[in-house]
Amino acid sequence: MNQPITAKELEYIADSMSNEDLLIKQCAAAASICGNQQIQQVLNHQAQVHMQHYQSLLNCLQQSQPNAPTQPQA
Repeated sequence: MNQPITAKELEYIADSMSNEDLLIKQCAAAASICGNQQIQQVLNHQAQVHMQHYQSLLNCLQQSQPNAPTQPQA
């Protein structure tokens, strides 16, 4: 049986999701202006890694809190 997530844990998860979202955007922005194709590929890969992290955090929220928000708070 899963124990409910505490308010503090929800804050940590929301903060982590916001951080991952920011990293996705920064990697994508840097990749879009990068002239070196190898670096661009690394940046695009890192954006995908951070998207996977974001999805993992979202899945954790959805499993533990069915009514939890699905987007980080702006």
